Amino acid sequence: MNPREKLRRLFDVAIAAADPALCVPPYLPPDDGGRLIVIGAGKASAAMARAVEQHWSGRLDGLVVTRYGHGVPCERIRVVEAAHPVPDAAGEAAALSIFELVSGLNEEDRVLALISGGGSALLAAPAPGVTLAQKRALTSALLRSGASIGEINCVRKHLSALKGGRLAAAAWPASVLTLAISDVPGDDPAVIASGPTVGDPTTAADALKVLDFYGIELPGALRQRLASGELETPKPGDPRLSRSTFRLIASPRQMLEAAAAEAQRLGITPLILGDAIEGEAREVAKVMAGMARSSAQHGFPAGKPCVLLSGGETTVTLKGHGRGGRNTEFLLGLALALDGASGIHALAADTDGIDGSEDNAGAFVGPDSLARARAAGLDPRRHLAGNDAWGFFAGLGDLLVTGPTRTNVNDFRAILVE
Repeated sequence: MNPREKLRRLFDVAIAAADPALCVPPYLPPDDGGRLIVIGAGKASAAMARAVEQHWSGRLDGLVVTRYGHGVPCERIRVVEAAHPVPDAAGEAAALSIFELVSGLNEEDRVLALISGGGSALLAAPAPGVTLAQKRALTSALLRSGASIGEINCVRKHLSALKGGRLAAAAWPASVLTLAISDVPGDDPAVIASGPTVGDPTTAADALKVLDFYGIELPGALRQRLASGELETPKPGDPRLSRSTFRLIASPRQMLEAAAAEAQRLGITPLILGDAIEGEAREVAKVMAGMARSSAQHGFPAGKPCVLLSGGETTVTLKGHGRGGRNTEFLLGLALALDGASGIHALAADTDGIDGSEDNAGAFVGPDSLARARAAGLDPRRHLAGNDAWGFFAGLGDLLVTGPTRTNVNDFRAILVE
């Protein structure tokens, strides 16, 4: 098995560890003969809904919304596809339908919420008095700014009709069980898909601070509503959330542990650097390149052969007009920092199968990447400066294309030191 095949094997095992078909069934509630209302949002929500249908014989209906291309056939639960990461009208309509499904319930009703990464953009119903156009503009500006996912979701929650605990509040007094697949550093329930079923510890004032820090303009009337607290979210301890229960069923840590176990089976020493790594993608790459070089030359922090595994969500501050995502940008930065170092290979990919706005999950890097690029007339520094990592790796034929995986436990990075 060559280095690229080993890296792909580790990635496939990591994805399999977060497969909804395996993760959902053990957490399903007992069937008491009553009706179960299933709602959900996220890149894994359709696959989660199918897993529910396959293991639930009682009365069942509902609706989930997922990203375009991530749907799967379901018989009793309606699946809607919408835009991600910038919301669209289909997401708004689906979110309003979900709101209607959970409104007017009583204490005997049960709601099962299937939540995964991407749900924040897909639950696109704006708060009263906020327009979808305003949400789209702010989301686009935040994505370009380099803001962290926690900061982005803080703003989203305060402009939403369902996020930040509002979905569970709408369902009260029905019981709500949330099964969540985490794609965020730290697995905070209030951050995963902007926490539609849990209390929100952030405030409208925090949202304003994020927008001001990144210099993002707000319409005057919207700023005033945030400043007045009119758009405040339900907080932890809110009585309307008292019948809401949260269960984390898959996480970045679990997928890294699965990959580490597979590495050991292949005779490679695994070292998990962390499952919650954040920061500018190209800067994180420099740090990890240094660790890989140290392992190759000095056997520290791990002796050869070894693989440095990590998860989390880096950011990209857009300054150019190229194509790509945070994983390909990380890899381009890594290739430059390694500068052809012998015996070091890497893969970085988004576990949902889509890195940024393109059709690839990520890409590969090897010791010959820069030499092959120069031979092909590709300037790696120019591509990095223009945020065009996709163009760089497409030119080399080194993109990793998997198609939608229908799960999402954030980014997977593996640096193999032979």
